[in-house]
Amino acid sequence: MGRFKNFFKPNVEKHEQRGDHCVRTSDWGRAKLAYETALDAVQKRGTDDPQARPRIQEKLNKSVDSLSREHLQTARDLMESGYADDARELLELALGLTRDAALQAEITRNLKEIESAASMAIPLEVNPETFSGPRDHEETEADDHETFTALLGALPEDVQSAYLSYGPAFQAGYVALNRGDFESAAQALSQAMEAHPGPETYIPLELGTALLNLRRLEEARELLESFLTHHPDALPGYQVLCEVLWEVGDFDEAETLLMSCSEDLQKSWAHVLLRGESLSQAGKPWEAAAFYEASMNEHGRHDAVIKALAGVYEGLGEMEKARTLYQEIMNQCRTCHTAVDPLVLRKLADIGFELGEYTPSVLESYLSLAQGDPAQRAFYFERISRIYAHMGNDVEARRFEAFARKAQGE
Repeated sequence: MGRFKNFFKPNVEKHEQRGDHCVRTSDWGRAKLAYETALDAVQKRGTDDPQARPRIQEKLNKSVDSLSREHLQTARDLMESGYADDARELLELALGLTRDAALQAEITRNLKEIESAASMAIPLEVNPETFSGPRDHEETEADDHETFTALLGALPEDVQSAYLSYGPAFQAGYVALNRGDFESAAQALSQAMEAHPGPETYIPLELGTALLNLRRLEEARELLESFLTHHPDALPGYQVLCEVLWEVGDFDEAETLLMSCSEDLQKSWAHVLLRGESLSQAGKPWEAAAFYEASMNEHGRHDAVIKALAGVYEGLGEMEKARTLYQEIMNQCRTCHTAVDPLVLRKLADIGFELGEYTPSVLESYLSLAQGDPAQRAFYFERISRIYAHMGNDVEARRFEAFARKAQGE
């Protein structure tokens, strides 16, 4: 390979940035896929950044936990509406995703509520032969079907109906894609396309996503361009195609693509976020910031866009501007009496700490984060210890230093 070695090395940073963009838009499923791909690139080819693996792993864990919380909330809504079986499937999916002990306990508690309610129902007459036990293959198929059904819950009704009509190969491929098994996904989704070759299907969107993650970029590009010809208002298609264009460095084509969207689509906040991210990917962060600002000046404030703008300012080293924006989101949450996004709380605490503000306010933020995010307690305790040391409270500094070592060993 010689001097071409780095040219062919998968760009870990771009996959990580794609995940960061998905986090800012609360697209936890795609964030999970992006971070998994970034970690896979680190594993296969390595990176010059020694902090890349632990940093991306932390982001992946947070995305998975957020996805689990999203499934948990949807399951609760289903429970309240009387759809216990659908809620159970979603809760089991959420439980399989997260490694957060507190979140696992909460999900388990909801599962027990469903089982308790079911146990009080009058049992029907059951044929004992049905308890002979299914084969392993049948169990796997049943689990995959439950996962597929749960994943469809996040899609629009017309897309759900379409996905249900594509048959078992599509179901297997879609489940594999969401599990990060891109090779299996590409194979199964290709089979589904052969069975459903019509240009109106959504299969190319999912197959294109799998091919993107396998870095089969030209194939993905061809599929997605054809898909958008038949589905010009499908924003996810623009998102995945933009990711392909970013990967090959065709940023002008990405800009042209986004400007070709319908006027109605361009007015959506999702389009604003995607175009701003495309400008950032093209190495034009100041243009991205100006675009976000102009969009909100014209259409009003929007939390996801504020987060994206704050992220751009962080990358530019404009920490005070970033902090002001995160504080705006927090103040809005307090005004509306809604829970503060832990990511926003973490950003505010980290910015304050990096600016050398070892204050009671930053200390309280890290204490709150340590309680709500057990997986990162070692990090939070270490920072709490340093703040106490700066305040001259050596007793508490040593105590939390010990907590940090213990959490690190767990």
